[in-house]
Amino acid sequence: MFAAIDEPAGGAAIGEVILASSAALTLTVALLVLGLGHRAGRVKLLGRVSDFAERRTGLPGWVGFPAAIAAGSLLCAVVGMYWDIALHIDVGRDEGPLANPAHYFILIGLFGIFTAGFVAMVLPFGKPSRSAVRLGVEWYAPLGGLLVCSSAAFALLGFPLDDVWHRLFGQDVTLWGPTHLMLIGGASMTVLGLAVLLVEGQRAKEAAADGAGGPGASAPAGTGGTRAASGRRGAVDEPGWVGLTRRVALCGAFLLGLSTFQAEFDFGVPQFRFVFQPLLIMLAAGVGLVAVRVWAGRGAAIGAVLFFLLIRGLLALLVGPVIGETTPHFPLYVVPALIVEAIALKPGIVRRPFRFGLLTGIGIGTLGLAAEWGWTHLWMPIPWPSTLLPEAIVFGLPTALGAAFVGAWIGDRLALGAKDHDRRLDVAALAGSLAIFALIGVALYKPAVEDVRATVTLADVQGPPNREVEAVVRFDPVDAAEGSEWLTATAWQGDGFVVDRLERVADGVYRTTQPIPVHGNWKALVRMQRGNTLSGIPIFMPKDRAIPAPEVPAPASFTRTFEADHRILQREQKAAAGWLWAVAYTVVGLIALSLLALMAWALRRLSTAAEGTPPSTPSARATAAPTPSPPLSGAASGAGA
Repeated sequence: MFAAIDEPAGGAAIGEVILASSAALTLTVALLVLGLGHRAGRVKLLGRVSDFAERRTGLPGWVGFPAAIAAGSLLCAVVGMYWDIALHIDVGRDEGPLANPAHYFILIGLFGIFTAGFVAMVLPFGKPSRSAVRLGVEWYAPLGGLLVCSSAAFALLGFPLDDVWHRLFGQDVTLWGPTHLMLIGGASMTVLGLAVLLVEGQRAKEAAADGAGGPGASAPAGTGGTRAASGRRGAVDEPGWVGLTRRVALCGAFLLGLSTFQAEFDFGVPQFRFVFQPLLIMLAAGVGLVAVRVWAGRGAAIGAVLFFLLIRGLLALLVGPVIGETTPHFPLYVVPALIVEAIALKPGIVRRPFRFGLLTGIGIGTLGLAAEWGWTHLWMPIPWPSTLLPEAIVFGLPTALGAAFVGAWIGDRLALGAKDHDRRLDVAALAGSLAIFALIGVALYKPAVEDVRATVTLADVQGPPNREVEAVVRFDPVDAAEGSEWLTATAWQGDGFVVDRLERVADGVYRTTQPIPVHGNWKALVRMQRGNTLSGIPIFMPKDRAIPAPEVPAPASFTRTFEADHRILQREQKAAAGWLWAVAYTVVGLIALSLLALMAWALRRLSTAAEGTPPSTPSARATAAPTPSPPLSGAASGAGA
């Protein structure tokens, strides 16, 4: 009568592992041949393409060419990510990593980002920027290229580790699995690396123009692919709209990356406490909008939000109506952006980033939080109820404040030109980061509600084989669901997705408002979050031979005890020794902390390098100086406007 689930639940088939590893090895070898061949002077392709990119963008070739690769790759990866999440919500786990079409987009996108970072590292000769990192006797890699390459490598490492994780612990059907966070976190951090790369390129152009005395004089070598091409015949000055578009797109991509961690809430199947949604929105708004306003100048916060809404709107249309999967929703960010821009109107405030971070953090954490609250009632699959308000304020306001300090610090370090830095901002950013980590740690605690049962009565609205039911849920004790942040009937992974907010009909009695499927591979349950507890009872679960797990039937009436919500949603997980879990989480955590430490070090190096020595200029590669173009960011000239 009912189908059984047979897809593997403990890692990919060996054949798929070998095939994927062979493809990755082949592409990596080809990339090494191109890159090292370029540095040895035997392969001319990279130099020619980078010279073309330099002429078209007005930026050094080691910036323009990798940035173009990264832009397309990031777009490819983000499409794959949201499509992949929707597929897992609608149809469950895969037969293997190569059986999921969205995985190809993710893999191509991540490898493309890695390629962009690697190309940026191998293209320039000499020392391309003051902040470049020495890799060999005569090899200096742009700092931004190193960051992009490292972030992409971190994300790519998540794929093999994900398979190892599944073999050890089974499937963790949540976006917030450790290896899943590596994938999306690494991809998100590449945007910050691109910002560093663009700042390096602009500084290199300005140093060349200032040091050489203008067009026609000698310029630093290696600022293009094989030579500095910006000022020679045929070079194209960067039009103002190109620089503006680049700034807006990069700022919007940064906000987009910071918002990917909210995806479970965007789709309506969160597996962690509801307070995480306002916390994560405040985190993204505080870091992203404040950073881009300090760095990129007037209007950058609004431009970032418009770009964000454009891309996320197109993604919603593509994944939902076009492909036919569950539609991802998204936060608005408009009011937080307006708050940031309004505070920036005060003369000189942006040049005082500590005070700017303080004021914007308070504004985002109050008015911005209220605006996002209203937006959830217009667009989000689970609106924020009044019962969430106390926790939303307690977690959201300090998160916004800490995030704004971090954002101000990032924007201040990205700002063009040498300047004194406010030590108070360093302390505030560190304290803000620690506070955010602490709040996240507190919010992660989500025990099951104790001693609560429910009697469920089902009425068929459609009979077998495609049975659908309406449910009436009676709680014992009767006040068990009072004050809950959400109380839903959720059905997923049966070739569709249903999230239905239960309607109260009497004390302790609730009913569904739409049919709930209880056939085939559908998994249906009642979910409740109240306070810090997150619990559920199954309505129907199919037999799963791969785990193995028996069927949980859906008779006309039954009584079940609420248990930890994740035990139902993630029943594919395996039992494992506590020490093994601790080791696994520690390893992934240390890798993630290493990437964050690298980012912080790189931003500090970028900032201090503004007062350092100019790039080296090997005479064998010197050519005409680049023609100055409009500043990449308005931070140096108009940040205080």
